[in-house]
Amino acid sequence: MDKYIDDIKKFTDTVNTELVEKLVSRLSIILDNKDASLVSCSDETELETVKKNFVNSKLNITDDTKADAAIKVVCEKMADTKMKSRVTFYYLLAVELGAESTYINA
Repeated sequence: MDKYIDDIKKFTDTVNTELVEKLVSRLSIILDNKDASLVSCSDETELETVKKNFVNSKLNITDDTKADAAIKVVCEKMADTKMKSRVTFYYLLAVELGAESTYINA
């Protein structure tokens, strides 16, 4: 858990540990697979999957313009990070969309 919190702290001053715990718990199956545990901002297909499977399904945000804008912001925030942790990416995305409680309470 600490490695995810430390990574998130590179991008934000405060960390909602409850949100991190929920993300790690729900993503636990894929976190063991190095490729699946990372997000590639240069892969449009993957970003569409992030939007569909996380933003739309888990955060209940169906406004594609809003979702795309938030994904772009997170990609820009993490631009200097070659290997983008899926936990960190999803965390920042949930915060950017103001949907932390939606995900925690789901």
